[in-house]
Amino acid sequence: MRKVRLADLESRMGPASVILPLTDALGLADVAMNYYELDEGESTAFGYHAHENQEEVFYVESGTLTFRTADGPVHAKAGEVVRFGPGEYQRATNEHADRALVLALGAPQDAGATRSLRECDDCGGETSHHIELADDHDAVVAVCDECGNETGRYT
Repeated sequence: MRKVRLADLESRMGPASVILPLTDALGLADVAMNYYELDEGESTAFGYHAHENQEEVFYVESGTLTFRTADGPVHAKAGEVVRFGPGEYQRATNEHADRALVLALGAPQDAGATRSLRECDDCGGETSHHIELADDHDAVVAVCDECGNETGRYT
């Protein structure tokens, strides 16, 4: 058995104010788990994405998330749970002034290939992207696979 306090964990760099990686903290073997605190405009993901092998479940503890999906926006309020199957594209964003608290689970832990789409001004539209650590290790950056330009920087 393992027990952790969220207040004792260190947030990692990413698209939300707080991202607590619970997978390693709890020693999880079969499921990935993250806790998020999102201010207005922040997201749980670097882009509109799909995991090849992983289903994802989001529990909204407080606030409201808006999920971009292939079928249009889906709004999830406090107390609601949303599930995406392997291969389903989604991106959750907090579009409200109130901070959103979210618990995300993914299984299996190995998501397989992740396809991520973001807007690239240089390419003139939405393109595939990958995420990498900045050279000075002070940020995580989103990089367009087509032109190599940075389209997002997260500290």
